[in-house]
Amino acid sequence: MTGIHSLDPGASPGDYYGFELRRLREAAHLTQRQLGDILSYTGSLVGQIETARKVPTPEFSERADAALGSDGLLTRLVDLVLRSQLPSWFQHVAELEARATEICTFQTHMIHGLLQTDSYARGVLGALDQTDLDDRTAVRLSRQRIFEKQESPIFWLIISEAALYQEIGGRDTMRGQLAHLLSFESNPRINVQVLPFSVGAHAGTQGSFTLFRFASDPTIVYTEGYGSGHPTANPDTVKDCALRYDHLRAAALSLRESAELIRRLMEDRYGEQVA
Repeated sequence: MTGIHSLDPGASPGDYYGFELRRLREAAHLTQRQLGDILSYTGSLVGQIETARKVPTPEFSERADAALGSDGLLTRLVDLVLRSQLPSWFQHVAELEARATEICTFQTHMIHGLLQTDSYARGVLGALDQTDLDDRTAVRLSRQRIFEKQESPIFWLIISEAALYQEIGGRDTMRGQLAHLLSFESNPRINVQVLPFSVGAHAGTQGSFTLFRFASDPTIVYTEGYGSGHPTANPDTVKDCALRYDHLRAAALSLRESAELIRRLMEDRYGEQVA
């Protein structure tokens, strides 16, 4: 078994997390199996996390902190670990999400990652590659922890009606995803509007984009391609996209009308089918 002294905590955030987990476990005189039993995980999983072969989750970290009396150390570290697992070109975007006071996004073909359910995220991430799907899904969903902050960002999603018809992950997954969108109806900090087919040509025909606004820093516009992201604070680009977003918000259905459309689609398109 790899000894604690042969682990390199400086190799990566995951290695540092694993080093600290093993240090805390051995200080508590517990084997990996014993700690796993306490946490309701396998000892093998504990070992894989200690050697940075498996990505820890927030739930694992909270349980481990409680069991080992580590005063929230692992819970504080897990966000850093999860962010480091994102594609290198996207890590800066995750930092923008974490710092923003307001996020306004227009999406043409799928639900934004910050509002995706587990099974929907799996459907998106696993479309071409099933490798490490559990870990990659956990990493994507961990970004949603920004909504748990005391001062969470205002989040505004305008989504094309087409995305509600794009069946990702199957009928049950889509029904659950639409139900998840409806769960924010009474939350004034998370708003969902649908841009209906009936609008025709609109200000977002060039594609999806996101505006990040901050308490003191300049607004940033973010667009995305295949395997690349493009953030910019260019004033002309920001001004243009802000105007486009205002027009999209004006053309979209109201919050109540959007919820009604989502609810109707959830039942009519993804509801139980009678043979």
